[in-house]
Amino acid sequence: MNCKVLTPARSSEHAEASRAGSLVSRQRREWCARFLLVVVGVILMASTLPARGADVPAGFRVEVVVTDIPRPLQLALDGRGTLVVLSQGWRGDAAAEIYRVDLRSSLPADAARTRPVVVPFPDEPRKTTLGSLAVESGSGDLILGEENGNRIYRLEAGQRLQTLVVGLNHLLGGSAIALDHLGRLVFVDYVSPEMHLRSEEPLPPSLSWLTEEGYRGPVAFRIGIHEDRALPRRADLLTSILPRGEIKAPEAPWRLIGVTTAGDDLVFLSAVGEVLRLGSDGELRRLARLPAGHYHRTNLASGRDGSVYVCGGFHIRRIFRIGPAGEVSVVASDLGDPGGIVLDGDALYVAETALHRIIRITPAR
Repeated sequence: MNCKVLTPARSSEHAEASRAGSLVSRQRREWCARFLLVVVGVILMASTLPARGADVPAGFRVEVVVTDIPRPLQLALDGRGTLVVLSQGWRGDAAAEIYRVDLRSSLPADAARTRPVVVPFPDEPRKTTLGSLAVESGSGDLILGEENGNRIYRLEAGQRLQTLVVGLNHLLGGSAIALDHLGRLVFVDYVSPEMHLRSEEPLPPSLSWLTEEGYRGPVAFRIGIHEDRALPRRADLLTSILPRGEIKAPEAPWRLIGVTTAGDDLVFLSAVGEVLRLGSDGELRRLARLPAGHYHRTNLASGRDGSVYVCGGFHIRRIFRIGPAGEVSVVASDLGDPGGIVLDGDALYVAETALHRIIRITPAR
């Protein structure tokens, strides 16, 4: 019988290889154990995850509350503690997708695990997407505005889409619509001789002076959406709350692009960063001036203390707070294409469109 005898040199090599293999095996076991501890720790975490990228002042913290939500544009809160999100969807093959997130559940929520309400394009050549959002506090119905369009809709709880207002000239996205404390709908249109050409209806005689004077500027309306009137309401036949009476200059010095309510008053944002307050006396006064920049797809929200929050959009990438006396401070910066904002007490929720997530900014405790 032939036996293969290991020489001392080969025995040494074999022992060395065996020790090296044992070391690698031990290192793998230790790595796997650490990995499992990390996974278990993440699973067991009851709090939200810190958000990377967003910069907030000292004394505040920012957390991720919703992940994997496709291109969130607008936010709103209903009366049941649910965050309503208007999304463009991953494929852009619908007018909008609506997500609902229960803020009382474990956060962060994974939007990929929920089924959104898909709002299809209308059965007509115009394929306008939806870019503005408000929620009725009583019924929970959603008010949705076309982005760069001419119409406003109501999405009822039974998911029936009803045309609410037609005949606008140029309705922007963002905070172009709002509901006041009495449940009335406020919306901002933009008129000019060129915009009249794309309007759904010609101007009635009551507003023909706008064309005759060559007016280029904002027109704001406020209507009761529960009034016993036939729908849809025609914006071109409504009496505006702004401007009132004759315009002294042929061209307004500003273009209003957003609106929010502040008690009985309305607060507007202009394209050049002016924050204007329309009081119950009908006078429009400047509240503050934000830093220069290109304000586009902006969003506004009002606080309980009379402050106003302004999200400057994807060009500005910052959120400002205007105090009751008009003082301006920065709430957050370096945001990923910030969109809709909404306040819930001391918590400010922000849609970061480019990062497909919702974050929450709160005072550090």
